[in-house]
Amino acid sequence: MRVPLDLSLYLVLDPDLCAVHGLVETTRAAVAGGVTAVQLRDKKADTAHLVETGRALKAALAGAGVCLIVNDDVQAAIALEADGLHIGQDDMTALAARRMIGPDMVLGLSVETPQLAAAIDPSIVDYAGAGPVFATATKPGHKEPVGFPGLAEMVAVAPVPAVAIGGLKANHARPVFAAGAAGLCVVSAICGQPDPEAAARLLADAIRKVRS
Repeated sequence: MRVPLDLSLYLVLDPDLCAVHGLVETTRAAVAGGVTAVQLRDKKADTAHLVETGRALKAALAGAGVCLIVNDDVQAAIALEADGLHIGQDDMTALAARRMIGPDMVLGLSVETPQLAAAIDPSIVDYAGAGPVFATATKPGHKEPVGFPGLAEMVAVAPVPAVAIGGLKANHARPVFAAGAAGLCVVSAICGQPDPEAAARLLADAIRKVRS
């Protein structure tokens, strides 16, 4: 049985931006503020370090009903028995990832064009990360920003729910949902803020107003 996934406010953790409060405390605060899914992304860490960090995050998320998703590192996701794995187009194929993680783990895939969104196999992939909507410093070398029109194009053809990513803030909730996306994926809007709980609550409140 797969863990229910709520994409409405999806936090991607950045170790550098989260350095002041730390990943675990940032996560606790963000969830208290309304974050619905958390992704552990640390491109500099090896598998052993990711597993160690992931265990601490799992303990912090216990009972919160919030999915923990691991970026890119399949072995870490399996070792942690994480709720999900997220991969990019340049990592491995979605099919190879699904074969490794089995049928019960959530699998997310980054897409940057309508062609890539339309090519998703919904029997393999559970959700898409669509963008970048805007340019963002948290992911160097990202593809050209697509804006809200480009986001809407990807959402329209994707056979799975899509979460918007790339430079998004609370004031973008309305256009994100108007484009048909299932939620906002943020990094610096929470990780880079002095009060992660207040930052998450600002986003969650904006989302709630749009969806009510």
